[in-house]
Amino acid sequence: MGKSVARKEIMTLLKEMERTVYEKKSSAICKRFIESEFFARAHTIGVTLSRFPEVDTRPIIEEGWRLGKRIVVPRCLPSTREMDFREITSFDCLETVYMNLKEPIVEQTIAVDRSNIDLQIVPGVVFSDQGYRIGFGGGYYDRYLQEFTGDLVSLAFACQTGKRIPVEPHDIPVDTIITEEGIISCVRS
Repeated sequence: MGKSVARKEIMTLLKEMERTVYEKKSSAICKRFIESEFFARAHTIGVTLSRFPEVDTRPIIEEGWRLGKRIVVPRCLPSTREMDFREITSFDCLETVYMNLKEPIVEQTIAVDRSNIDLQIVPGVVFSDQGYRIGFGGGYYDRYLQEFTGDLVSLAFACQTGKRIPVEPHDIPVDTIITEEGIISCVRS
């Protein structure tokens, strides 16, 4: 199955999820992540501001701030398809950009180099048990992760995982996937 077909199938499945089911599962994933060793040991966490039907990342961001962790959010640079992670200290540091995404306001935030990020929460739509993923199609994370050395974790609903997906040479797998059902330690053969 091609990436675009797999992406479309899973997105359709996610969008059909009842709101109460979505909220319950998303909350369970966030709780499991916040209780994880990855979250506990991280000082600086890279994370996107999710939108439905992605796992809600706001509780993670809020808990990070409460515990004094540094939260950095990407600003996409469409001309180069690269990302610039910037520290946010409140949701007021964000603006709505293309495709209704929330990104840091440059004048109100500071850039943080990837070498200073301990933990990267990597978004995706479809995941294999080996940690490979099909993202949203822009290739931003594939480029960004080429030189990233911290922990790579994805948050996903169980229905997004355990899939067979095509792997390309530039694909960077995540180390762990956290779902409402448990933690998947990704093993590559």
